[in-house]
Amino acid sequence: MTIKIIQGHNHTLGASRINVIIDVIRAFTVAHYAFIKGVQGIILAGTLDDAFRLKRQFPEFILAGEIQGLPIAGFDLDNSPVRLQNADLRGKFLIQKTTNGVKATLNSLNADHIFVTGFTNARTTAEFIKHKLLREDTAISIHLIASHPSGDDDLACAQYISGILQNSNRISADETIERIRKSEAAKKFYDPAKPDFLQEDIGLCTRELSSEFVMKVNYKDELPLIEKVQVQELNHE
Repeated sequence: MTIKIIQGHNHTLGASRINVIIDVIRAFTVAHYAFIKGVQGIILAGTLDDAFRLKRQFPEFILAGEIQGLPIAGFDLDNSPVRLQNADLRGKFLIQKTTNGVKATLNSLNADHIFVTGFTNARTTAEFIKHKLLREDTAISIHLIASHPSGDDDLACAQYISGILQNSNRISADETIERIRKSEAAKKFYDPAKPDFLQEDIGLCTRELSSEFVMKVNYKDELPLIEKVQVQELNHE
């Protein structure tokens, strides 16, 4: 097994068996909670024009996302996992446009298996890869993409996932949470002068959840779609 950690969203990667794209604050934390609330799938839009074009094509879909962390005029939802809790998402699809996570994913499609995650679903994602995919190919190549160009939040989560995959104690869940909370990306959420950024969001971003699914990108028909894949009784031998 070869694991490589890449930081940032502007990259060109060679082919690999597995790419895991990480956005803790907040894109793929939002995605995780959206699936918990009943979303059927999440389409990734690289630009605002793409997002609004998809909305015109699928008017029943929900626009969600941010630019530089801030809400987008004309979107139904921003990028807050806290505000997401008030939305009825059962059976619906999202169109997601974000600064780091979505862009990093669209630059990471050259893999047999593509997963996205925040910290909330990091352990489930790592365990799924370890017990379902590494068992089939022990020489597998894995890219862990920490999508924030400089933030320690995504990097800490990537190192946490790497440790789980390698059965090491390189970084614990508590250490990961502490680094996320103290990261540069988190600072604005503690600033009362920036009401668009909720401190409660960081609480949800650092809550490790017991999930029964991973989030996998399906890239059929040139339309990247995050889908929920159920985890069936992981074998912990």
